[in-house]
Amino acid sequence: MIRAIARKEWVELSRDGRFRAAGALVFLLATVGVAVGALHVRESRAEREAGARLTRQHWLEQGEKNPHSAAHYGVWAFKPESLLSAFDRGVEPYLGVAVYLEAHKRNATQYRPAADATAVARFGELTGAGVLQLLVPLLIILLTYSAFSAEREQGTLRLLLSSGVRRHQLVLGKALGVGLALAALLVPLIVVVLGMVVWLGGGAGLPWGDLLGRLGGLGLGYGLYLAGFVFLGLAVSACARTSRGALVVLWGAWMVNALLVPRLAVDAARAWAPVPTAQDFARKLAEDYEQGLSGHDPADHRQAALERETLARYGATSLETLPVNFRGIALQAGEEYSNRVGALRFGELEARYHAQERLHRVFAPLSPMLALRQLSASLARTDLSTHLRFARHAEQYRQGLVKRMNDAVTFRSKYGDMAYKADASLWREVPELRLEQERFSDALGSQVPGLLLLGLWLSWTMVFALRAGARLSAV
Repeated sequence: MIRAIARKEWVELSRDGRFRAAGALVFLLATVGVAVGALHVRESRAEREAGARLTRQHWLEQGEKNPHSAAHYGVWAFKPESLLSAFDRGVEPYLGVAVYLEAHKRNATQYRPAADATAVARFGELTGAGVLQLLVPLLIILLTYSAFSAEREQGTLRLLLSSGVRRHQLVLGKALGVGLALAALLVPLIVVVLGMVVWLGGGAGLPWGDLLGRLGGLGLGYGLYLAGFVFLGLAVSACARTSRGALVVLWGAWMVNALLVPRLAVDAARAWAPVPTAQDFARKLAEDYEQGLSGHDPADHRQAALERETLARYGATSLETLPVNFRGIALQAGEEYSNRVGALRFGELEARYHAQERLHRVFAPLSPMLALRQLSASLARTDLSTHLRFARHAEQYRQGLVKRMNDAVTFRSKYGDMAYKADASLWREVPELRLEQERFSDALGSQVPGLLLLGLWLSWTMVFALRAGARLSAV
């Protein structure tokens, strides 16, 4: 019986011009979003790879100079472009794509695409994920708001109920019919996404198993989210006296999910864990580097203490008689102090970001889109955690590079030897920056709460629909 009802629902929907027109529009928008995203990924990836090759070339060909000057010369680190950012850009446009690595200080990431975009471009950014999160639920509302109310208004519900069909079969049959209609729309879209993945180079830089796992996780998350809207639409349609009333209620639910709660979550996060501006953060870092973390520990005091300690350790009477170059030791000590400052201040910044994320999760039960958004960005490797992982790896690389330069000064030159210069053989000792990718299992593990929440969302709407269906009446 469920299959027969689903077939009837599917035939009616496929003949409905409103569904065909709206479905074609949604499919077109999603396809354009994915295609534009794929073009962006291809160009951005080429630019970042070219930038990485160029900065490596400049490092190796910088000529003879003092190693500390080379540490100041520095290198750029570019965040790898995620293949799946063609589908979901996540927070990528807001956090920067490259960081300058140099001696003495840890820099924040730079070049935020959102900062360079016009206001119109930011408002109108179209992605495949955005279409599925915002527009497909609207399409589902269009498909379901009159599922029972229209039959009641036309008098066909009485005939249907009198034919002996059980009410839960009616609900499940209609849900399956709407699901088939959505599948007719979404399966070609999945094919488009897979085609774009192959066009972009497949699993280049990402194992195929990991990539397919991420695609499967995205399919599961979006499936739970959209199926919940199907049952919500059927439940409201079963409860409403008129189709117009059902449409108004469902419109309200969509606005709460897509607009109201996300806006409240953003404002609450800003108030709960405010993040300093880039200018204020840079000024605070500079003060800490110069005056010390306590504010009463200037650099010259630390230098004098280190000098006494070094002389005592080697049993020397002056810096000139030391078996190593004290300048290199002092440079590295200053570097380690600045590393502590950077770890503390950037750690505080990360803590605020994580506090904002946790607050978003608090709002997620009121808006399943918030849970889906975090899940989607995490699996697409465009979320905050992916960015922070890149920033930490880049900082570890910077510290290693600078220490190698300072060690060269310490052990390969003498105190007061200002003419000492290293050549390309030292530059080649610095390995290229290799970033470890987060494994799919780790990303999925971090999103278990979001998946559970989406599962609860589907369970709640299904129970709601079945209970509403159980009370169906022909009048």
